[in-house]
Amino acid sequence: MTSRHSQLSCQATDNYYEAVGACDPASEDITCEWVIQCDFDGTISRQDVTDTLLEHYGVPGWEAFEKDWERGEIGSKECMRGQIALLDMSTTDLHRCLDNIELDPSFIRFVEHAKRMNIAIQVVSDGLDYAIRYLFERAGITGLQIIANHLVRDSERRWHLETPWENSVCPSANCKCLTYRKAHNVGKKVCYIGDGSSDYCVSERADLVLAKKKLIDYCQSRDIAFQPFNDFDQAWSAIEDNVLNQSQELMV
Repeated sequence: MTSRHSQLSCQATDNYYEAVGACDPASEDITCEWVIQCDFDGTISRQDVTDTLLEHYGVPGWEAFEKDWERGEIGSKECMRGQIALLDMSTTDLHRCLDNIELDPSFIRFVEHAKRMNIAIQVVSDGLDYAIRYLFERAGITGLQIIANHLVRDSERRWHLETPWENSVCPSANCKCLTYRKAHNVGKKVCYIGDGSSDYCVSERADLVLAKKKLIDYCQSRDIAFQPFNDFDQAWSAIEDNVLNQSQELMV
């Protein structure tokens, strides 16, 4: 299993839509006017991957970055780069840890529903591209664009982080608002799904917000309209009610 997964392609790219089996939401084959952009850690996955790796393999010093980030003194870009550099783990360690990460089982049904309705899904994460690809391969999930930070192995037990989706004016490692704007600029409405602080900014811009955990509190504090959800069965029901049914009514 280790050798098979170690061949996963996680190279940073200038091609915004490059991903195995993924569809460009601007493609003529994607007829729906909506695109779904979804957070990964804590939203699709049960656990936060980076936090889990740091708890198992982080050397002293990673907690200081976390505290600085929690106080708002640094953004996730500086925090994540500093923390990933403090991971002391082999590829085998990485896979062993990832094998204990659980995905929301209803996400597979959600993906099937979206594909059937010809709605593109972009997984937009401030986490690690390699981890997402590994976990999706394990679950048999294909055809999704993964827009996340790039994990790079420097030596047997050392790593660093590259941030191909950063924005020079944004402190986040992955500027989710930039991804939103790219979809919006090609005429798509965006349904954003998330749970935490990396989703705050984009939730103020998305056409439909599905929220859980801390994102609910944020939306309520800012008077941002949202639909709450606990799992992806509920998320799809919200999309049916707020997107698909309304679109059908307009066609009548």
